[in-house]
Amino acid sequence: MNNVTWQRLFGLRHAFDDPVTVFLTLAVAALLLLAPLLIFITTRTARGTADKRKELWDRYRSWIWLVLLILIPILAGAFWTILAVATLSFLCYREYARITGLFRERTISLIVVIGILFLTFAELDNWYRLFVALFPLTVALIAIGGLIADQPKGYIQRVGLGVLGFALFGSGLGHLGYIANDWNYRPILLLIICAVELNDIFAYICGHLFGHRKFVPNTSPNKTVGGALGAVVLTTPLVAIISHFIWRNTALDNTIRLVGLGIIISVVGQFGDLMLSSIKRDLGLKDTAKLIPGHGGLLDRFDSLILVAPAVFHYVNYFVGFAAGQPERIFTGG
Repeated sequence: MNNVTWQRLFGLRHAFDDPVTVFLTLAVAALLLLAPLLIFITTRTARGTADKRKELWDRYRSWIWLVLLILIPILAGAFWTILAVATLSFLCYREYARITGLFRERTISLIVVIGILFLTFAELDNWYRLFVALFPLTVALIAIGGLIADQPKGYIQRVGLGVLGFALFGSGLGHLGYIANDWNYRPILLLIICAVELNDIFAYICGHLFGHRKFVPNTSPNKTVGGALGAVVLTTPLVAIISHFIWRNTALDNTIRLVGLGIIISVVGQFGDLMLSSIKRDLGLKDTAKLIPGHGGLLDRFDSLILVAPAVFHYVNYFVGFAAGQPERIFTGG
C-alpha cells in the first residue's frame, strides 16, 4: 500500500484539502446553528401544538447526532467511510427484514449479510470487478438458499424479498462506499447527502406553498405536484453549481451534464422516498422503527439515498470514472 492510498484511507489531515468540503461542512454547521431560531419562530407564529413543538425539537436533536455520525467517518478517511456505509446497510436491512418478516428466513438473511460483507471488502480493496459481480452472484445464492427449507409454498415471496433487500441495502447503498475509492471522495459524498436532504426540505416547503394537486395520493397523501416540481427547480441548479467546482475541467464539467446530475438527484431521490412509502403502506406501517426520535427508523431517514447512490455513481462513472489512477486490489494484489 503506497502513501497516497494510506492517506486516502486514514488521512484525517487531508480532510479539508478540497474547498467544497470546507464550504459544505461550514454550511451544515451554520444550518444547525440557525435551526433553533427557525424552530422558535415557527412554534411562536404557527398554530402548532405542544406535540408539534416537541417533534421539531426531537428532530433537531436527532439531526445533531446524525450530522456527527455522517461527517466524522467521511472526514476521518475512506476506510471509516466504507465501514460506516456497511453499518448503515446492515441496520437498514435489519429494519427491512423485521417489518417484512424476512428475519424468519435465516438462510436468506445470512446470505444477504454475507453478500454485504463481501461488498464491503470489495470496496475496501478497490476491486471493481468483484463489486459488480457480487450482485448477480448473491441473487443466485438467495434463489438457491430459498430451496433449503423445502417449502415450495411462499418460495417466490421469500426469495423476492431477499433479492430486493440485497439490491437496495447491499448493492444500492454500497455504491456510496465504493465512491470512497476516489481520491476526492469527500466533497462528492457530502454533495450527494446534502443535496438529497435539501431536496426533501425543498419538496416540503414548495408543497406547502404551491401544493394543490396531489402527486400520488394513494402512496403518499402529502406529496404534491407543486412540491415535486419545486424540489427539482431548486435542487438542480444547486447541485450543478457545486458539482462544477468538484469536477472542474473534466468531461462532466458541462452545463447540460451538470444539470442532468442535479435532475437525477432530485427526481430519483423523490422516487426513493415514494418507494419506501409504498412499502410501508403495503405493510400498514407509519414508520419502519423508532430508532431516531422525530424521524422514525434509518429507512425513514435515508430512503432517498438508496436509489440516488447507484444512479449518481453510474452517471458520474460514465463521464469521469471513480478512483482514476488509484491502486486496485489494495489488499489482495493483482
